[in-house]
Amino acid sequence: MRKASAALLERIKKYGSVNGEVVKVDRFINHQVDIELFRLMADDMAGHFKDACLTKIITAETSGITIAHPLAEALGIPYIFAKKKKPITMADFYSAESYSFTKQEHTTLYISKEVLTADDRVIYVDDFFARGNTLKAVKEIIAQSGAELAGCAVIIDKKGEEGVYSILTLDEIKKGLD
Repeated sequence: MRKASAALLERIKKYGSVNGEVVKVDRFINHQVDIELFRLMADDMAGHFKDACLTKIITAETSGITIAHPLAEALGIPYIFAKKKKPITMADFYSAESYSFTKQEHTTLYISKEVLTADDRVIYVDDFFARGNTLKAVKEIIAQSGAELAGCAVIIDKKGEEGVYSILTLDEIKKGLD
């Protein structure tokens, strides 16, 4: 097991819980942030994508920022977070609708045309891959921009989705908790 995967599983055993598809990680991922764990996970993801010739990372506001930031540092590239509310300063933008399983609500994601262009080669990162709705919206935005999506990485993949690089899948977590 990779170092980041083992560290994440250890934190889940000690401070988290799993109930069906719900993985409670509030004490180290999505409410309180364990910086050491995030550095390990970002280094793991950076190692996986180091030869992908990336120009930017894309995530969704808010929970994806905690992994996008250290990953951007590790890769030496900027990250963009898709905003859930369009500020008045964003005149020209790409947008797509998404549905949050966790929050049980629809939202529109916005990215300024100033920060994402057809010259960009990007990866999408987030804390969870649950149903793929956020990724679908981000793919729509990337298509609108003409940029290239080079990959996707998440901390926890609940579906074991092909083509999504993850620190752990839900199945791996459940097996590790047995």
